[in-house]
Amino acid sequence: MAALMARVRGLLRTGAGAFPPRAGGVADAPANPADLRAERTLRGLAVLVLALIAAMLAFVFAKAWPSFAHNGLAWFAAGGNVDRQLTAIFNSPADPDRWVYEIRAWPLLYATALVTVGAVILALPLALLAAVFITEFAPRSLAAVLRAVVRLLAAVPSVVYGLLGILVLVPFVDHYLISDARKASVAGVVQLDGSSVLVATIVLTVMIAPIMIAITCDALAAVPRLWLEGALALGVNRWRVMRTVALRAVRPAIVAATVLAVGRALGEAIMLSMVSGSVAFAPNPLDGLTFFFEPARPLAATIVDNAEGLSVKPFAQTLYSFAAVLLVSTMALSFIGWRLRRSLALPGVGR
Repeated sequence: MAALMARVRGLLRTGAGAFPPRAGGVADAPANPADLRAERTLRGLAVLVLALIAAMLAFVFAKAWPSFAHNGLAWFAAGGNVDRQLTAIFNSPADPDRWVYEIRAWPLLYATALVTVGAVILALPLALLAAVFITEFAPRSLAAVLRAVVRLLAAVPSVVYGLLGILVLVPFVDHYLISDARKASVAGVVQLDGSSVLVATIVLTVMIAPIMIAITCDALAAVPRLWLEGALALGVNRWRVMRTVALRAVRPAIVAATVLAVGRALGEAIMLSMVSGSVAFAPNPLDGLTFFFEPARPLAATIVDNAEGLSVKPFAQTLYSFAAVLLVSTMALSFIGWRLRRSLALPGVGR
């Protein structure tokens, strides 16, 4: 009996891997021809996907290179009015030797980072609290309804969020939150009409939060019940169990949810074009509360707003440079998220 109990404790610590493979089992079985064909097919599809991604990256960077080459590191700096610079590029003469490429994209980069980081900061705690409630505290019937609602919200097209933002939030902010004195204080610099960083951040938060909630809920549901019951048996309350055991165990999933949410936020174009103000302006934190009501335009929204100029070669190359920056950002984000997930993963919980 003592040996059996020791065996059971070993299984609880190490999982099913404590059993050695049986002789003549699956590992020793001869390869099935159908399995080999399926393996080769899947391997070929994986290679094809990687090749398509590499081709896309090469195409975008080849198209974007002239803009980077003509501007150098100044491409990322501030200076001048970006909208006027884009107009000058669009009106470039027909002679390729006289094409205009000057662009100082800092206001667009700043707006992208500002809206994305703000939305993630708001969405992350909301998503964690909502996921904990749905998984552990909500009655089963209510939890099922909430899961369905979260998945529905995650699937809503971004243009619907944009319409709600421009028809509801923008007029509300303009009429009730922005005073005439505040509008007059910056009238010589920028116009305040409700389309702003604040509205863009709020709507983007609503867009990305359901993705984070859905992924975190699935991860919390996969935490071994023995871990939670063991903590409860020690007299720890349910909230502390979720905070110190469950959430700690699903940190890799939280990182993955955050990476996916940031990726969607970086690439969001239609909604941000509708509610952010679509002005290449860098909101100034020194303006106090006015800062939140100032307009901006992220990179993705700039591409959408100027898509009609793709027939002008230098203008198209400038837009491709915006796309290249977004691609590099998402690639770097994915790599960072992968490293964090590996470092935070716990044994016994899937990665």
